[in-house]
Amino acid sequence: MAENQTGMPPRLEVRGIRKAFGQNVVLKGIDMCIKPGEVLSLIGGNGAGKSTLMKIIMGIYTCDEGEIFVDGKPAKLGKPSASLAAGIYMVPQEPLLFPNMTVLENILMGFTENKGELKKRLLGHMADMGLDINLQRKASTLSIAEQQLIELLRGLMRNARTLILDEPTSALTFGEVQSLFKVMRDLKEKGIGMIYITHRLNEVFEISTDVAIMRDGVITLQGPVTNFTKEMLIQGLLPTDSSAQAEKKAYQPVPYETLKPVMQVRNLTGYGFADISFDLYPGEILGIAGVVGAGRTELISTIFGRDKVLGGTVTLDGQDITGHSTKKVLKEGLNFVPEDRHNHGLFKIRSISSNTTSALLGTGEVGKVNMNSKAQNAISQKYVDDFRTKIVSLDDLIGSLSGGNQQKVVIARALSTSPKVVILDEPTRGIDAAARGDVYNIIRQLKDAGVAVLMVSSDIEEVVELSDRALTVYQGRINGEFQHDEISQDVLTSTSFGIKQERKMQ
Repeated sequence: MAENQTGMPPRLEVRGIRKAFGQNVVLKGIDMCIKPGEVLSLIGGNGAGKSTLMKIIMGIYTCDEGEIFVDGKPAKLGKPSASLAAGIYMVPQEPLLFPNMTVLENILMGFTENKGELKKRLLGHMADMGLDINLQRKASTLSIAEQQLIELLRGLMRNARTLILDEPTSALTFGEVQSLFKVMRDLKEKGIGMIYITHRLNEVFEISTDVAIMRDGVITLQGPVTNFTKEMLIQGLLPTDSSAQAEKKAYQPVPYETLKPVMQVRNLTGYGFADISFDLYPGEILGIAGVVGAGRTELISTIFGRDKVLGGTVTLDGQDITGHSTKKVLKEGLNFVPEDRHNHGLFKIRSISSNTTSALLGTGEVGKVNMNSKAQNAISQKYVDDFRTKIVSLDDLIGSLSGGNQQKVVIARALSTSPKVVILDEPTRGIDAAARGDVYNIIRQLKDAGVAVLMVSSDIEEVVELSDRALTVYQGRINGEFQHDEISQDVLTSTSFGIKQERKMQ
């Protein structure tokens, strides 16, 4: 800890915070303290109350009961401007940039100081982070990873004494994560207190000084991170019902030698990738690993008909679907769960039930124009139960759910069409550890049912855990292929970064 920080009052302290929305009690007496130079990792299931607590701290909501102290003094944070003035800044999980403005305009919005001095300070922060982004680029051209880093820069430019980071690494590469952690360590030395919301438990032990677990509106566990193991945190997150404690099923190999491929990709070339070839078999989970910008997302987007094919072919169940529209490939048995649920996965002003079953419109199952509400609700409820999605009513707007629960609805919609092949792009982004187990179980059930799964994930542990085979993409080309017993975190990470090629492609 930096000099003279010992004995200083907490940067932020909340005592006895309670909040209810009607009959739904979300926070049930939260006590939390963030000291200078401390990184408190806050973890908990979707719907545990983390977002509501952060919104109270940021002045978006007011608490029903409780007190908030900033630097040891009582504070009334009834509006966002009061929280910002108190030195509290939150980097949101979902970037909130103005797409038609430049990077520089987005970062400096609201400042009144000399623009030249501001830009000089900004370039200093970028250099510390090892970040090289053209400040004149339009925000609409940025990847999710780049948008997240811009949001972080916004916070650093405002010299916050308390910094809230909500899933900042969910779309970052290993190198970008390490750059972020370097910045966070520098901030710790400067006496800044941080709340670090994450579902990646390995990160808790890498960057945190303290940890707290929220479940159902209460803090059930907290203390120095050195007092806990990863297994202890996982157990603290899981529900107490026996189904959550069920042992993982033993790996069942896919009998490739007896099966015909359900999908064949041959020499496929598009914007951001070239000469990609692979087979995908019924009941197989094929993981695709690689750093952000390697061409993974462009590849699956092109297969799904969103981007133009520049060369090569894609066949599904023996039928050529190269360059077909998304509407057509949906009917042919291919569905897709996008990475960016807010821009590509949700009908924001429609209900949970409508979002879950929207892909079935025109199939006759829920009606061609006007939905059969009984069938719609039955299908939706099945996925709510299977995914253990936290909802009050199927009629509630999708926006009423936490980010992780929204993601579950997006996945449910893709599965509702009973696809032959489902493409999952970052399927557990923003999903907590307990819910992640639910999604993993659903993916394994698809495998058992003979559905082929093509999964892109930045979480190497996820690829290792789920994949029957794994491909690595480096600079737009496949540079490694691994069978289940060859897949490891070290192998995938090194090959994804082009450090070594573990297996020569045939």
